[in-house]
Amino acid sequence: MVEAFAVASGKGGTGKTTATLALGMALADAGNAVTVVDADTGMANLLFHAGLDDVDATLHDLLVADRDVSVADASYERFGMRVVPCGTGLADFRAADPERLRGVAAELAADADVLLLDSPAALGSKSAVLPVVLADRAVVVLEPTIPALSDGLKVQEYGRSYSTETAGVLFNRVGDGTDLDRVAEHADRYFGGDRLGSVPESEAVRAARRAGEPLLAHAPDSDAADAFRRAAARLEVAEGGADRVADRFRAAVVPEDV
Repeated sequence: MVEAFAVASGKGGTGKTTATLALGMALADAGNAVTVVDADTGMANLLFHAGLDDVDATLHDLLVADRDVSVADASYERFGMRVVPCGTGLADFRAADPERLRGVAAELAADADVLLLDSPAALGSKSAVLPVVLADRAVVVLEPTIPALSDGLKVQEYGRSYSTETAGVLFNRVGDGTDLDRVAEHADRYFGGDRLGSVPESEAVRAARRAGEPLLAHAPDSDAADAFRRAAARLEVAEGGADRVADRFRAAVVPEDV
């Protein structure tokens, strides 16, 4: 089986990359073969969260046609997962062909149960929307505010136009005094999928970032880590043949206009 999830938000600063790695580790701990891809080719930062900022090959190398780099070269076994980081160089971003992500995702699907695509915050370019287009479902990561719902609904609307449904909403960075019940009530009304959970604002998350480790590796007993595990447990991974999914990735329609 293999299912691809885009972890998306519609805006920056929601903790999307933290959530991607936390969900990935939790799903891996539950027995799934998990591959995490930093598909935010313009503003990549997953490599810093996973201690991969000194690697030689990244997703950028796979998206540039004339580079002799294989998918295996840009894949790293970390924290019980296979991780494909993206570089941060502007020249590499400009040289990258986002359409090549289809073939990369197809190859990665061959031996994964779960493919998590850490997606760009906004939907303003072909490279930004392609992870949502490729995914089977989207996990929408939101801060618990009404304006954040509007940003997330744009992700859902765009995904549905390409048959990408919403797996659920994950509220992140929930602080004291947040009126989560009121915001969640609106989310339940407008979003598809389940309410996956709510993750508290946490110093442990900030400390994990500084240490270059995923939260579940750095502070496995923290309240935030427990909340991410509960959210991952609510994600029921659908079964699908790897060959069928790979063929779908290769044939995915790449939007010309965004």
